[in-house]
Amino acid sequence: MRAPSKTRVEVVQLEGFTIGRFNFEPGWRWSECVKPVVKTDQCQVSHVGYAVAGKIRVRMKDGTERTIAAGESYTIPPGHDAWVEGEQPFVGIEVMSADVYAKPK
Repeated sequence: MRAPSKTRVEVVQLEGFTIGRFNFEPGWRWSECVKPVVKTDQCQVSHVGYAVAGKIRVRMKDGTERTIAAGESYTIPPGHDAWVEGEQPFVGIEVMSADVYAKPK
C-alpha cells in the first residue's frame, strides 16, 4: 500500500487502546493526500484528539467548517475533508482511529 503524501502517523498499541500522533505537513489536504489511498469520497474515520501544533480546517459533508488549533481538543465524525492551514505542520494526538487511518476499507 502506498503511504499518503505529506502524512505521517505514529501508532502505539496499548492494552485496550490505540494512541496515534498525526503529523500533516503544510499543503496537506485529505482529499489530495489520503483519498487516492483509501478511495472514498470523504474521510470515513471518527477522530477524537488533542491538537499539539498548527491548525487544521475541517469541512463536513453538509458544508459546515471549523478550524482546530493547537491547544484544543476535538471530535470529528465521519464524512469530512480537512486541510492544514498556514505554514506550520499540524500535529494531533488521537485516542481512537490511528490504527485504521489511511487504510482502504
